[in-house]
Amino acid sequence: MNDVAPQDSSDEGGTVLSTTDSGPIPAAATDEVVRICQELLRIDSTNTGDNDTSVGERAAAEYGAAQLAEVGIDSFLTESAPGRASLLARIPGADASRPPLLVHGHLDVVPADPSEWRVHPFSGEVRDGYVWGRGAVDMKDFDAMVLALVRQWRRTGWVPPRDIVLAFFADEEAGSTYGAHHVIEHHASWFEGVTEAIGEVGGYSVSVSDDLRLYLIQTAEKGLNWMRLTARGAPGHGSMVHDDNAVAALCRAVARISAHEFPVELTPTVRRFLDEVSDAYGVPLDPEKPEQVIATLGPMARAIGATVRNTANPTMLSAGYKTNVVPGEAHATVDGRALPGHEDRFLAEIQRLAGAGVEIAYEQHQPALETDFNGPLVDAMAESLRHYDAGARPVPYMMFGGTDGKALSRLGIRHFGFAPLKLPADLDFTGLFHGVDERVPVDALRFGVRVLERFFAHC
Repeated sequence: MNDVAPQDSSDEGGTVLSTTDSGPIPAAATDEVVRICQELLRIDSTNTGDNDTSVGERAAAEYGAAQLAEVGIDSFLTESAPGRASLLARIPGADASRPPLLVHGHLDVVPADPSEWRVHPFSGEVRDGYVWGRGAVDMKDFDAMVLALVRQWRRTGWVPPRDIVLAFFADEEAGSTYGAHHVIEHHASWFEGVTEAIGEVGGYSVSVSDDLRLYLIQTAEKGLNWMRLTARGAPGHGSMVHDDNAVAALCRAVARISAHEFPVELTPTVRRFLDEVSDAYGVPLDPEKPEQVIATLGPMARAIGATVRNTANPTMLSAGYKTNVVPGEAHATVDGRALPGHEDRFLAEIQRLAGAGVEIAYEQHQPALETDFNGPLVDAMAESLRHYDAGARPVPYMMFGGTDGKALSRLGIRHFGFAPLKLPADLDFTGLFHGVDERVPVDALRFGVRVLERFFAHC
């Protein structure tokens, strides 16, 4: 049975990708996921944050469409700008009266310098039990799991309990303007009735002992506040006294922001997570000083440490055009991340630190998210993990970065990070996000497919 794209009221163009005759019956999904992940990683879909220098996601979207079409699933491809493509599809379920479940990933990746890597970042090479490449954990691994699963469903005739909406978005790595936000604004009919979604970043394990692993399911993420600071002063000759120097004013503002330590503020998600970690490791939790508990998490401590307070990091500086000329303007960018419920105070504090003479404009200003760790969907996640790992202990956590969940929240969709991976105890998983030598264990990919298959059967 072919799926049909919903009627869309937008007058913006899109491409309906029709099904084709299926080829030879492929291997089971747990084997096929490795091939699909490799092939996705070989597609350079680098997102620099600039349309003129980004490679674009269209090739990855077309690849996903071809994988779906091969087993008889129609999909819909739409571009927000040349090459900036997102892909949508719908798998009919057994009970059309139930709200559909949205399963989403993104197709873009951050840049990678091949000279810094042990393997080429777009090789998709399998080495030492890992699939290597930019996007291996962020997040073409999950894209591959989903594609492998739905292909198996169609080959075997299995029908999920409810409709599954698939979305593979562009531009997540630069704020989702050309991806999830664009799709929601122009093709909202695809999400009609959807109340819940799964995507990145969660469901991965942190080993406590040989027989206990915490599986972190994302129920919260910090707000996205990318700011551009501008200081203005009197331009003139560099040899004269300049009390009104834009560069000096900007540097003072940046230094104050960089040196400021925001106070510890535990949201409900983070407090429950730390309680779980405290219990698992037998380390008492002091809510005013959670560092002792966080330290038990080893390499992951740095990422979790970013979820107990607001953060603001200067990232770029620009000013001037000649050594002996004092410029009239100076600019800096700051990556600010605010906790749920704390954004107004955070932004007021940034303005105070910058100073009255420094203007702040927002390149991206998107909300923090937090939802409860309960309900049938959470129960299905927990059961599916425990089924395949007797040592699994699912816990909620806050994502230190952001996801397309921010865009989906505009439609009232409750987002969970659930891309399940059972990881080696010594792997610095969070350090691989946007890092060099990004890779995902082959066994973890196969584990993820099995867990997701059971999850979808009970969701």
